[in-house]
Amino acid sequence: MFDPSLFGRLSFTHAEPTQGRLPPGRHSLGLADERDAVLFVPSGLDDAAPVPLFVMFHGAGGFPEKVLPFIEEHAQQNRFLVLAPHSTYPTWDIVIGGNGPDLERLHQALTAVTSRYRIDPARLAFAGFSDGASYALSIGVTNGDIASHVIAFSGGFMSVFTQEGTPKVFIAHGLADEQLPIETSGRANAGRLRSAGYDVQYIEFNGLHVIHPPIVSMAIEFFLK
Repeated sequence: MFDPSLFGRLSFTHAEPTQGRLPPGRHSLGLADERDAVLFVPSGLDDAAPVPLFVMFHGAGGFPEKVLPFIEEHAQQNRFLVLAPHSTYPTWDIVIGGNGPDLERLHQALTAVTSRYRIDPARLAFAGFSDGASYALSIGVTNGDIASHVIAFSGGFMSVFTQEGTPKVFIAHGLADEQLPIETSGRANAGRLRSAGYDVQYIEFNGLHVIHPPIVSMAIEFFLK
């Protein structure tokens, strides 16, 4: 009997919070001495209502603080949490060898967040840029019973062995992407998911391999509507 985590399956389940909420701002979660996950907490959260959670995976060679600025303003304006994990290695484990420590750390990070906040299961997004988008697509489709939305900014590929649930999918890719050609990445991923019956919003923009702020705004609207 194979361990489901080898195929990218998370064992995470929602639970009622048992610890107090954190003050507004960025917080390291204390999951590791180095390469720790970061949680951004906006001000003005409703203590009585479930909170949307946006999980944002950085690109290769990146780190949480590199992608958080693209999301935090939206999180503050719309009152949702942002969890930015840090890959164990220079990029995510599925890119270099298969599911492993990053999946375990993601489980730990989600558990740490839900120990303090009651998360809205209908507004829990796995999102990412570049290799992080490949990770979001792979883990999101594999765990669509956990992720309600999957958002990929200029992702390269999907590594999916099993599909669970029916998350809504947003894919955006630059027409002039110099690292991950649009035809074999963005268009291919969108086509594959549509053929599998997923609800996909696919956007092409005039640009290179970058996080494009107007596209981020569209993705946030997609996430919250």
